Amino acid sequence: MTEKFNFADRIKRLREKIYSEKIDGVLIGKPANLMYFSGFRGDSTFLLISANSKILITDGRYTEQAKIQTSGFEIVRQTEGLFKQTEETIKNSGLKKIGIEGKFLTVNEYAHLQENLPAVKLKSVEVDSLRQAKDSGEIELIRRACEIADKAFAEILKFIRPGVRENEVAARLEYFMRLFGAEKIAFDTIVASGVRGSMPHGTATDKIINAGELVTMDFGAIYKGYCSDITRTIAVGKISPDLRKIYDAVFDAQNFGLKVIKPKKSGKDCDAAVRERFKAADLDKYFVHSLGHGVGIEIHEEPRLSKLSTCESLEPGMIVTDEPGLYIPDSGGVRIEDTCLVTNTGVEALTKSPKDLIEI
Repeated sequence: MTEKFNFADRIKRLREKIYSEKIDGVLIGKPANLMYFSGFRGDSTFLLISANSKILITDGRYTEQAKIQTSGFEIVRQTEGLFKQTEETIKNSGLKKIGIEGKFLTVNEYAHLQENLPAVKLKSVEVDSLRQAKDSGEIELIRRACEIADKAFAEILKFIRPGVRENEVAARLEYFMRLFGAEKIAFDTIVASGVRGSMPHGTATDKIINAGELVTMDFGAIYKGYCSDITRTIAVGKISPDLRKIYDAVFDAQNFGLKVIKPKKSGKDCDAAVRERFKAADLDKYFVHSLGHGVGIEIHEEPRLSKLSTCESLEPGMIVTDEPGLYIPDSGGVRIEDTCLVTNTGVEALTKSPKDLIEI
């Protein structure tokens, strides 16, 4: 996979971050960032990157893999513990001020570094934001992950009927995604039917799906390290007028979101615009989560489309979800979600499954 990406540019931007933070180097251990900056797809590993060096520290399980997946890194094999070797490597490097992933390291791990590196100053830095705008290689893989999820959805429509259990639906969705090329699922598959639809994260249970119910399915595939995320809600037989009203409101809001999400728009503004759409229908109290989130190596990453978003300006190449939903206690719920690519002029839904109400 390394040939798909410009790792030199990624390291260049990371080194610019190092310079702007006034540190000598950065220690990276979060698996998503290991992969992004080096191509390595293991765990129990650190990258130590400075202005003049790139070091990958791992154990005997991963040394051969690291040689295959990375280029230009000095690979150091640890035999007495990852932290012991990492601390020794930092001491030998002569670096005096190191950036660490403060949101990733545990308190105990940070204390261990502090205790064993008394001459080194540690500073928490945030490097996840460097992954926000996707390059052409990343977009290609996310498109493929979305295609896999779309194909799985088309197949599951042939299976769902009254009497089937939610966990049977989840199992088959996951099977189809693997069959069509996914490495694994991107997150625990959500299948919530009937009154359980009022739970936004209602993972599948042994509940039987009945006629007259809505079924919400939220699922995603990982393809070569990159995620997709899609939600569709379908009807099993005819549903009540009240449920149809909720579905139509979400369908309207989700399509409105595709018009709102565009370059230069802030994450807060996108969320607020769709929230106002629900408010005009007196339904906003049932919209209990944010409009969307970034998707990439991780299923939830920056930028966020929410009330608390720190994204001041969406940019082309960013990939986010558009996923409004309404959740009515003791009645049910609806969510419709696409994985979306921010383009030069607007947004493109990468998940293509139909969104008009499907009645099985």
